Amino acid sequence: MILARLKRKNAYSRWNKKRRCPQSLAANLDLLVLVTSPDSPPFRPRFLDRALLMAHREDLPTLILVNKCDQKLSEEAEDRLATFQDLDWDVHLCSVVTGEGIQELKEHLSGLTCALVGQSGVGKSSLLNVLHEGSRQRIGELNAKYNRGNHTTNFSLFLPWAEGGGGVIDTPGVRELEVFGIEPAQLAFQFPDFQPYLGQCAFSVCTHLQEPGCAVLKALESGEIHPDRWDSYQKLFLELKESNTRWT
Repeated sequence: MILARLKRKNAYSRWNKKRRCPQSLAANLDLLVLVTSPDSPPFRPRFLDRALLMAHREDLPTLILVNKCDQKLSEEAEDRLATFQDLDWDVHLCSVVTGEGIQELKEHLSGLTCALVGQSGVGKSSLLNVLHEGSRQRIGELNAKYNRGNHTTNFSLFLPWAEGGGGVIDTPGVRELEVFGIEPAQLAFQFPDFQPYLGQCAFSVCTHLQEPGCAVLKALESGEIHPDRWDSYQKLFLELKESNTRWT
């Protein structure tokens, strides 16, 4: 019987819509590895925006891992990945099929407690099988009709590294990631690209959506903030505002 647990240094969680409460995917991490792919399933930068936001909230070091790099990256994907790098997030490309970048990834993760998080079908289980010699994770096929993965991992699994401490956690695929635990007025502080302009708006209380004299909107117009990043912010702000109204 579990009576108590030790205090966690961090936890990566998602919102469980059915139970209306947070659901932890992994805790006490040294590194969160957000796995994505160029085409199968399609690259979804706004999913990464959400995932990075929740990691930033927990002050979690994060690596964006583009698996299946044997598939061609679109210009949009390259542009967004460059933006993430400009904001000091690490980006690494690899391919289980060709072996590109795998050895470098192994060396980077050695000794760390890390979790592989991403949408279904991006290849987390395949990665685990090549990163960890003891892993025999079942690998599912993509849904050909919708070009997305089917759930093959139903629970988080921790595998310790053979030496050096730490280990790797494979987590269930996430189709939707709902942000929670952030007040709409505090959302802009979770966007590192917005932070240089906060406090410079004409109004002390500014949503950064449409107010005149908004420093964030001015930076958006001048190209200092990527339009996709602002679009993610706008959608998240409205979602948080709606959800806060719904549950209060």
